[in-house]
Formats: sequence, C-alpha cells, structure tokens
Amino acid sequence: MFDVVLYQPEIPPNTGNIIRLCANTGARLHLVEPLGFDISDRQLKRAGLDYRDQAVMEVHGNWQACRSRLAGQRWFALTTRATRAHTAVAYQAGDVFLLGPETRGLPREILAQFAPGECLRLPMVAGSRSLNLSNAAAIVVFEAWRQLGFAGAAP
Repeated sequence: MFDVVLYQPEIPPNTGNIIRLCANTGARLHLVEPLGFDISDRQLKRAGLDYRDQAVMEVHGNWQACRSRLAGQRWFALTTRATRAHTAVAYQAGDVFLLGPETRGLPREILAQFAPGECLRLPMVAGSRSLNLSNAAAIVVFEAWRQLGFAGAAP
C-alpha cells in the first residue's frame, strides 16, 4: 500500500482523521516530531475513534529518521507551491505522500530535497490558500488507491 508522512503536524483532530483514513485504506502513517500535541491527546483519540489500533503508525524523532526508514521508496511532497497536479502521476504501491504542518506547510529546506516532478498540488479555485490537511491526505491516498484498482478493498 502507501505511506503517509505528516511532517510536524499541529492539530490533533486532523491527525486523528488521518489515522482513520490509513486504517480504512491500508496505508501506513508516519509522524515526524516535534508534534504540536501529545500523542495521547483526547482530540486525537476522538477523531481517530477506535481505528488507532487498526492503523499502522510510527513516530519518528526527526525528518532524517523518517527519510531513512522509508529510503528506496518513491516520495511525493504535497504543497501549494507545486505546479504538477496530483492526478498527473501513475502511482505505485509503496509510494510515500508527505504533507506539512497545517499552519505553514512544508518548509523550503524540505521541499528543496524533491525534484519538481515529485512535488504535487491539489487543484483549487483561484484565490484559495490551501485545503484541510486530512482532506488533502484523503484526496491523494484515494486517487493513488483508485489507480491501483482499490487493491485489497472489501468487495
């Protein structure tokens, strides 16, 4: 399946929603510290409901630890600074989707580690700044999963 990486997430309900997304799609979730909340946060638990035990989740102490853990996989960074649409990619099992903190997005020094073709943008109407983090994760995960024929989905 896929790996979803949240770089320094800040809002517990968004991460909880993404835990639920990963549990329901078979994606694995990676959180890169520092986190803007405690992993036992009540809001995180509420949004993730009972899916936290069903999701595969790892917390990484820093960016390099996460990069090393997922070395050898194809990475895509989601950013409003990209020009390539998320639908312009032929996804493969094992692809990694990187999303940044809710209030500031991925830092330029992180984005500099990606080629332009590895940076993806979700379409929005003119004048829009960004989508909610959990919505953005769901859009890209479901598009990638759709391309793979929803492999592993219940009939």
